[in-house]
Amino acid sequence: MSDFSTRSDVTVKCVNVSATDAMVTKAARVSTIGRNSAADSLPTERLINFLMRDRHGSPFEHTSFTFLVEAPIFVAREHMRHRAGWSYNEESGRYKELGGTFYVPSRDRPLVQVGKPGAYTFVDGGDAYFARMASNMMQTYREAYASYEDMLRGGIAREVARMVLPVGIFTSYYATCNARSLMHFLSLRTIHEGSKFPSFPQREIEMVAEKLEKEFALSMPHTYEAFQKNGRVAP
Repeated sequence: MSDFSTRSDVTVKCVNVSATDAMVTKAARVSTIGRNSAADSLPTERLINFLMRDRHGSPFEHTSFTFLVEAPIFVAREHMRHRAGWSYNEESGRYKELGGTFYVPSRDRPLVQVGKPGAYTFVDGGDAYFARMASNMMQTYREAYASYEDMLRGGIAREVARMVLPVGIFTSYYATCNARSLMHFLSLRTIHEGSKFPSFPQREIEMVAEKLEKEFALSMPHTYEAFQKNGRVAP
C-alpha cells in the first residue's frame, strides 16, 4: 500500500520533441518550391511571422512534443478537453493501485470568488480561509484513501475501490501535441497581458500550461516570438 502525501505543485517533463522552426518553414515553402524545400536553409523569422500573422496554420502541425505530466485528476480532465491535435495516455485505476498523493493548494493560491459567473475574480481570503480549506482537504483525503486501501485489502476490485477517491488525487499521463495545438492550448490556459483575447483559466491548469510554454519557447524560439508578437493567437 502507498504512503499518504500531499503536494501543491505539478510536474511536466518533455520526454520527446521533434519540433524546430526550420521544419515549419520547410513545410510552408513546399507549396512554392516543391521537394526542394527539404534542402531549404533560408532565414525563418520573417516567414514564420507571416504565417502566424495571417494564420496559415498547417505548417506548424509538422512538429511534435510529448510531455509526461503529473497533476491532480481535475487538472488532467481540463487538459483532456483539448482534443484537436492532442493524444493522451493516462495511468489506470483499473489496472494499478493509485498512489496516495493528493493536491492541496499553496498558501498564495487565491481562495475566495468575488462576483458572479462570467464576471468574477479571486482574492486571497486570509489565513482563516486557508486553514479551513487545508484542514477539510486533508481530512477528506485521508479518510477517502483509507477507505480505498481497506477495500483493496478486503479483495474488492481496483476498478470498484477507486470510486471513493476524490479528484484531488494525483495522476500521471502522456500528452502529445503539435505546435499549433500547443499554441491553442496556451492561448486558453494562461493569463497574459499581451493576449489579444482574454482567458480565465483555473490556476492549476495554468501551472501546467506555464511549464509547457517554457519547453515550447526553448524548442521553437522564432515560432514562440511570433506567437507572442501576434497576440498569442494560434494560427
